[in-house]
Amino acid sequence: MAISASGSLSIFLALVMFLAAFGLKGAAEIMPVQGQNLVTDNVSVVEGETATISCRVKNNDDSVIQLLNPNRQTIYFRDVRPLKDSRFQLVNFSDNELRVSLSNVSLSDEGRYVCQLYTDPPQEAYADITVLVPPGSPILESREEVVSEGNDTEISCTAIGSKPPATITWMKGDQELQGESTVEETYDRMYTVTSRLTLTVSKEDDGVPVICVINHPAVKDFQAQKYLEVQYKPEVKIVVGYPDGLTREGENLELTCKAKGKPQPHRINWLKVDDDVPSHAVITGSDLFIENLNKSYNGTYRCVASNLVGEAFDDYILYVYDALTSTPPPTSTSIISDNSQDSRAGVGSPQKIDHAVIGGVVAVVVFIMLCLLIILGRYFARHKGTYFTHEAKGADDAADADTAIINAEGGHSNSDTKKEYYI
Repeated sequence: MAISASGSLSIFLALVMFLAAFGLKGAAEIMPVQGQNLVTDNVSVVEGETATISCRVKNNDDSVIQLLNPNRQTIYFRDVRPLKDSRFQLVNFSDNELRVSLSNVSLSDEGRYVCQLYTDPPQEAYADITVLVPPGSPILESREEVVSEGNDTEISCTAIGSKPPATITWMKGDQELQGESTVEETYDRMYTVTSRLTLTVSKEDDGVPVICVINHPAVKDFQAQKYLEVQYKPEVKIVVGYPDGLTREGENLELTCKAKGKPQPHRINWLKVDDDVPSHAVITGSDLFIENLNKSYNGTYRCVASNLVGEAFDDYILYVYDALTSTPPPTSTSIISDNSQDSRAGVGSPQKIDHAVIGGVVAVVVFIMLCLLIILGRYFARHKGTYFTHEAKGADDAADADTAIINAEGGHSNSDTKKEYYI
């Protein structure tokens, strides 16, 4: 058994040496082939531009590299171009790379290109060319050119003939808005995208740009915009031209009505609430002038402005003071709107402060307080508390000491009841 095992081992070693001696050359030829690696990359190109396809080989053993189009036609065999399409040009050829450019790419050039390495078996790698077609200029349309405040308006933006489909976003000033988009595919594998934006406008939106932004890999900063035109009712404000401070009898009053709207107000009226405007008041356009004021003119004066959208008003409450009165009367209980102005001191819109009135009031108050302090001081000085007792009453009239003690102790019958007084 030992001899048999030794013989088997000898046969195995001999077989290994035989394979090493006679098969080494073949093994050396096969191993580099198995180590070859063929790679390429996908390509995205904008229509009309140039695409480049690169077939790269690692550890090449002089195997032939060729490039085929999507129809399996040979474009380049090594550095030779069998295909008669001059748009294909050789960029680089070496043992490790075949690089070819395709100029003026069109949509028909899209597809899978094949890098092929002649080995046994042959190796292939695939490069997909994707052709990007940018959309045409965006078409921006609105349902109405002019819209009134508070109403809805719709704006649409369309991107025609793109591949892949474009995406559309909206901006109103610095604010990003979201629209509703629809995508339509055409017969030539192109896409049309339409986005609709609905928004409610206010007067602050007048003149604000609304921008349609087209997002597509083939273009950058592609957009269209329109400016909103919003009509709104007037904004009304009464401005006091004269007087600067309190309104007093005998003085004049001048008011100006400032009105702004879109369109501009076509009518401005002055009226007096619940009464007639004084007969000698002068109204010139937006100005109201009343001379020689008296208290019968007190009341609320209103300026009303209107345009095609609507009307608005502002109020001015007139209170006429006596010509010689330096302090205003108590505030009345009438209700004053937030937007109205009031000629009464401290009511409605701010009036200029009458410093003489305030100084007089402060002087009177200080004088009164000083007088009170003087009177109180004199009173307390004259009425300081003195303590008197009558416990020893009768002792002063006694003839001798014993009688005085008896009378002081209350032993006499004629003495009055003890009393204490605070004066």
